[in-house]
Amino acid sequence: MTVLWVLVILAGVLLVLLGLSVRVIKQFERGVVFRLGRVEAQPRKPGLTAIRPFIDRLQKINMQIITMPVPAQDGITRDNVTVRVDAVVYFRVVDPLRVAVDVQDYGSAIGQVAQTSLRSIIGKSLLDDLLCDRERLNQGLELMIDSPAAEWGVHIDRVEIKDVELPESMKRSMSRQAEAERERRARVITADGELQASGKLAQAATVMAETPAALQLRLLETVVEVAAEKNSTLVLPFPVELLRFLENATPASRDSGRVHDVEPPAPAAEAPPTAPATDPRSQPSLSEAVTEAVTDDRLAELTEPTPAPA
Repeated sequence: MTVLWVLVILAGVLLVLLGLSVRVIKQFERGVVFRLGRVEAQPRKPGLTAIRPFIDRLQKINMQIITMPVPAQDGITRDNVTVRVDAVVYFRVVDPLRVAVDVQDYGSAIGQVAQTSLRSIIGKSLLDDLLCDRERLNQGLELMIDSPAAEWGVHIDRVEIKDVELPESMKRSMSRQAEAERERRARVITADGELQASGKLAQAATVMAETPAALQLRLLETVVEVAAEKNSTLVLPFPVELLRFLENATPASRDSGRVHDVEPPAPAAEAPPTAPATDPRSQPSLSEAVTEAVTDDRLAELTEPTPAPA
């Protein structure tokens, strides 16, 4: 009976020792064994592994990619604009021995390095680079974080800037700038269209000048377009060439168009001065001759004596 109890006790002790010595390492983990305070040269691979109870201590290191958000950092860009930028860091462990020995908390260390690097990259960049050229900034930020992390056995896979917060005044200024830029482009496009249209109109005018019938056809086409609108008033354009023809045909039309005031007749003793016959412009026009004849007849009626009553 006593022997049986001893065997049971020994079996229990063996089970306890077996439970303390057997460990299971997952596929995405590596095991670092410290034996009496000294680390073994090779980490334990995934699967079932055994350690010495009360002598060895097993530390499991996660080899998966870890996503760490970087808190938003306030900074001033190189062109003196206050911004607030946050980012995210993707990293993984490549050397579990160095991670377990060289750094106490590699996650916290990576987070602090990421924050300081983000503030540094903000001060070295322009606002336009933060808004439009993020790929280059992400690469520069990745290099800045990966330089100290490589010594800890950590590899930085990727760093991305998530968001850039601007003051409200700066947002309004950028909105006005964008609106002015769009208006400038619209004006340039309109001016370019007018320039092209003027060139085409000049070519059309050259063709119409060589072929006068083309101008008449264009006039009739304009009349048809106006008449198609069913308006009560029809505006008919008058050809400028016709005006030039009339102006060239009657050189004295400009002088004859003026209104001449009727002056009282001069005394009979004084003869009106006459211009030399050699100057055709000094001869009275037809309208002036008619006016003088009517004035002489009216004066004769006024000066004729009135007959006495019978």
